[in-house]
Amino acid sequence: MPGLRTLSATVAVRGGARWEDEARSGWSHFLEHLVFKGAGEMSAREIVERIEAEGGSINASTGYERTSFDVRGLDGSLPLALQVMSDLVFRPTLDPDEVEREKDVVAQEIAEAFDTPDDHVFEMAQTRAFASQALGRPILGSIASLAPATRADMADWRARLYAPDRMVVAVSGAVDEDELLRLAEEWFGSEPSAETEVPDAARFVGGEARLARRIEQANLVFQIPAVSAVDPAFPAARVFADILGGGMASRLFQSAREERGLAYAVDAYVEAYDDAGFIGVFAGAAADRATELAELCATEIRRLADEGPGEAELARSKMGFVAGHWMHEERPAARSATNAAQTLIHGAPVSAEDSVARIQALTRDEVVEVGGRMLASGLSATAVLGPRAAAGAGAAFGRSLASG
Repeated sequence: MPGLRTLSATVAVRGGARWEDEARSGWSHFLEHLVFKGAGEMSAREIVERIEAEGGSINASTGYERTSFDVRGLDGSLPLALQVMSDLVFRPTLDPDEVEREKDVVAQEIAEAFDTPDDHVFEMAQTRAFASQALGRPILGSIASLAPATRADMADWRARLYAPDRMVVAVSGAVDEDELLRLAEEWFGSEPSAETEVPDAARFVGGEARLARRIEQANLVFQIPAVSAVDPAFPAARVFADILGGGMASRLFQSAREERGLAYAVDAYVEAYDDAGFIGVFAGAAADRATELAELCATEIRRLADEGPGEAELARSKMGFVAGHWMHEERPAARSATNAAQTLIHGAPVSAEDSVARIQALTRDEVVEVGGRMLASGLSATAVLGPRAAAGAGAAFGRSLASG
């Protein structure tokens, strides 16, 4: 209908799987499930019915360092959105019967992730990259770690994790600033804070994971340590990953797929935490091509780090990021989520103008420098899931990366 405007509201918490010890692995994600089973005076059904009755939608997600609740709606829906999200994070019912019932639901989610090779292979690599650390345990946890959790356990975990001094409320779109400040104070300003331990420093330790499965294709993940989300070189790391395997014009897509036909899917990505990060490559290939593909991936990483990008590919990558920033600005949901995350990471949102200016100013030397930093440790984490014929791909990647 012409004239309608939309908004997106995000409540983001600086807390997630990284704050868990081994005995409580998966509790943050489990808690996110539980709060939707009833909160304040609302049942599980009423939570979604109230939001959808005003044309909105509600969702949530749990990561290693952040948990986010998001409501998208029409102009005028902000009071309801903040009231519902406040009830979810501060006043969940946590019914004991729901606690037990939801364990079965999460168990099915864990099984589904295991049964999905191109999901499970990422978990395998993460486990090797950060072995014996919270960052190396699955966000979903395990059936064993969830089994002993009681209502009292979840109430205590909620009070520690969802403390207001660890939260950001961000709204984008059809919002009045004065109204937002008043509602944020009303629904989030009076809750007590809580002390929470600081997570141990992350250490990328690397290693090799293999799992033989009777499936047609090999699923491969190769990772090397990179910079953190707060490192000034992070934009250069993003450009490095993009040039390596960020699209159809990238080096890996062209060399591995188009020129040599080694993979049906190949792409690179960057993951950054508060104090650590990595660049990864995912590839799907026939098992008998997996080792050759692994060696090619290592060669392309080292070549880009040693020689740097060409003028045209650097310009192309930078323009892609610039376009992405401005397209991102056109979506209220993307803006609210990003502003919330950036506030938790940097203390304040980073404007699109500043982000674009930083990308546009990047030089070839900066990309070379960050590449050198990534290779300096000599570490890598690899995961291979698929037919036995692909089992040696991880070791091949490590050898090729080290040999230069």
